Amino acid sequence: MKKDLIKEARRYVDNAEKILRENGRYNQELKQYEDDKYVRVAGHYLWHSVLLALDAVFHVRADRRTRVDINDYYEAVGKRDRKLLALVNSSYNTMHLSMNYDGNSRKKVCDAGFELANDIIDRCAMMVS
Repeated sequence: MKKDLIKEARRYVDNAEKILRENGRYNQELKQYEDDKYVRVAGHYLWHSVLLALDAVFHVRADRRTRVDINDYYEAVGKRDRKLLALVNSSYNTMHLSMNYDGNSRKKVCDAGFELANDIIDRCAMMVS
């Protein structure tokens, strides 16, 4: 089950990459994507991939009957791995807020989102093994 969540998280990252590659319409001169709709979708997929990877390790959702809050993840991760906590905080700001909500279409922001997602998934995969 845990490794399935890691595999599913990687699939979400692949889907986000595919969405931007096929639909994002990258403007080389401006160094940003022209349609922020696809940046938002990719940001959502990336953030969800992070949550799946965290669930594989920390089981935050398993013990709850109510909606999970980001602070629940911060608390669970902070008790075990402070470096991972810093990555999660950065990913929340980059993927969830900047990409998903704000639709920040700068290529550097999107690339940072992908890099953070992969770093978190890799770190969680090591913890599961």
